[in-house]
Amino acid sequence: MHPEFPQSQIIHLNHAAVGPWPLRTAEAVTAFARENAVTGSLHYGAWLKVEAATRALARELLGAATASDVAFVKNTSEALSIVAFGLPWSSGQNIVIPQGEFPSNRVVWIKAAERFGLEVREVGLPFDDPETALLAACDGDTALLSTSSVQFATGLRLDLERLGAALRRRGVLFCVDAIQHLGALPFDLAAVQADFVMADAHKWLLAPEGIALLHVRPELRERLLLQEYGWHMLADAGDYSHYELAEAPDARRFEPGSPNLLGVHALHASLSLLLETGMDTVAAEIEARWMHLHEGLQRLGCRTVTPVERGRHAGILTFAPARGDTESLYRALQERGVLCAQRGGGIRFSPHFYLSTEVLDCALAAVAEGMRA
Repeated sequence: MHPEFPQSQIIHLNHAAVGPWPLRTAEAVTAFARENAVTGSLHYGAWLKVEAATRALARELLGAATASDVAFVKNTSEALSIVAFGLPWSSGQNIVIPQGEFPSNRVVWIKAAERFGLEVREVGLPFDDPETALLAACDGDTALLSTSSVQFATGLRLDLERLGAALRRRGVLFCVDAIQHLGALPFDLAAVQADFVMADAHKWLLAPEGIALLHVRPELRERLLLQEYGWHMLADAGDYSHYELAEAPDARRFEPGSPNLLGVHALHASLSLLLETGMDTVAAEIEARWMHLHEGLQRLGCRTVTPVERGRHAGILTFAPARGDTESLYRALQERGVLCAQRGGGIRFSPHFYLSTEVLDCALAAVAEGMRA
């Protein structure tokens, strides 16, 4: 196994749900907790340097122009809500989203539509050309299209660059939930041309729950009406004698209160591992493991639900068992320590770059045993 992941009791094929921490992340959290117990906030200035360094790593991961363009928020749902309830909507506008989206990228638009008099158009995604289906649902009243980069249940991956270019030409805002993308695939903001990108850290980024990244195109930041206010989002944060209430001009305007420095220390460690490895390498290793599992499942007679074409999937591989029912197989895999999920009418595997082929073969053997049981 990879030295950062000493998983002797499990086979972790559930990174699309909640990923494990690398050892360096556990050590960073332990050290931060110990420091808090022994010296309290004596070195708070050093903690803020870690925050700045983490923002710089996030900038690199996203391909953002500057580190100050990245906000740290609590989770993807909060980031989506900042957009959904901050935009200056006009009654009669519509929002386009895919059918079958994860609830986070559906409920915010439904609730915003109820509040602002909007229409939400949910579009079925054919595997061969989902982009055409989404774009066909847009018209002159479409204000925004929001989609997951990779569909959580089926693993279908969208062509973000094609969507971004088409939507920019039409003047339609583009929101990308990248929670199943960041940490599994390279991301290029300039190429994607997304107006809003967000992703929680606890899946492919291998960090804890409770911290997420949000990028808003700089030209749009001041268009978002803020819903939360506090000392940290002010331009003069830290100057407690200054009573001007101007919001920070950069992404910090979306961070109202005291930062989650525990989460920041953990995220710094996890991002350092991914970026030291290199996202191109990570993506290639995930693809190799995806294909290894796909070929093994085919030999067992299972049907792959996720598109097999390389550009149409990322790390998610959803399959239907050759024999027996999905629920029974899922329980059998969990009992054998193979962490996975029931999604898309089948079993969802989601392997990361560090897993060995020997471990994957053990998972495949567990599938065979589970189908025989």
